[in-house]
Amino acid sequence: MTRADLTKSPTDVAAMFDGVAKRYDRTNDVLALGQTRRWRKAVVAAVAPLAGEQILDLAAGTGTSSLPFAQAGADVFPTDFSLGMLQVGRQRLPQLPFVAGDGLALPYRDGAFDAATISFGLRNLADLVAGLAELRRVVRPGGRLVICEFSHPTWHPFRTVYTEYLMKALPAVANRVASNPEAYVYLAESIRAWPDQQELAARLQEARWGQVRWRNLSGGIVALHRAVNPGPDATA
Repeated sequence: MTRADLTKSPTDVAAMFDGVAKRYDRTNDVLALGQTRRWRKAVVAAVAPLAGEQILDLAAGTGTSSLPFAQAGADVFPTDFSLGMLQVGRQRLPQLPFVAGDGLALPYRDGAFDAATISFGLRNLADLVAGLAELRRVVRPGGRLVICEFSHPTWHPFRTVYTEYLMKALPAVANRVASNPEAYVYLAESIRAWPDQQELAARLQEARWGQVRWRNLSGGIVALHRAVNPGPDATA
């Protein structure tokens, strides 16, 4: 299966996330076997937020990923296309300025942010390279990007076991703990069809990000990609 085989429209995907918003964070912790907190800490360390910086947290959902940036003194803008997620986030974290926004047409001016980050949301963009280019548009020259996304385990025998878990065990567990188990069938399929670490790095370069690098977390189940906006006159 490829990304093109995942035929849900952006509207369908948004509605799907609206439906799981209230239990989203708890369900993810269960399905990721408690690893989400570790991954979130790795993202914050990679972004290295400074007090007073402007940070975009795209696909922020209920704002759980955004809170550490605010606690570090940065001005963080949790942004998501799911109105249901934003509603839950505003109820839980009213101190954060939640913004409704499409990752392919962000409601921000050019160069508005010192840094941007997106965790487990890049897979939901209909056009990957266009979304990466849009992120570059709103990050100032010299600003940084951190992507945390499911990837491909580096040890081949484990990769086979992991794929079996995704396609069989994950939907079964979701059926017991999630409010919309069908959303996690889509999740499993989208992870399996997602580019590996090197291919995502190539897509970042295609979108004219520079200094692209990555490191694996949890044996490659998740990869943390980092890049810098080289500016309008530079090449990646």
